[in-house]
Formats: sequence, structure tokens, C-alpha cells
Amino acid sequence: MDIRVGDILTMKKPHPCGEKRWEVLRIGADFRLRCLGCGHEVMGARSKFEKNCRRIERNGEEIHETKNHRS
Repeated sequence: MDIRVGDILTMKKPHPCGEKRWEVLRIGADFRLRCLGCGHEVMGARSKFEKNCRRIERNGEEIHETKNHRS
């Protein structure tokens, strides 16, 4: 996936504050993300965030949406 700093990721599951959207602050082997609901920042493995990502927005436009839904 082509994820860049400043992109907004929509995740499968919500943060405890109820928000599903996160802003990308840092990329590399690990990602640093900021919750757009409460501002909480987390850092974790790139593979984990890419797996749990549903949609990527860049400059207000949808860049990528996954179709991996369980039947």
C-alpha cells in the first residue's frame, strides 16, 4: 500500500473514543498515528496497521479502499 505522512486511515475497529480515522504522522517499519477523535498517538508495526486499514484518504480524496470482508 502507498501510505504517506498526512494520509488519513480509516480502520476496521474504532478507538475507545469512538473514532475510526487516524492521521499518519510517521512512516517506516513502524507507523505513528494520531486519533482524529481524541488526539491520542500510537506507534506500531506497519504490517498491523496495513492489515487493519479499510480506507486511505489523501487531500480529502479516497485513494484506496480494501475489499477484504469476511463472509
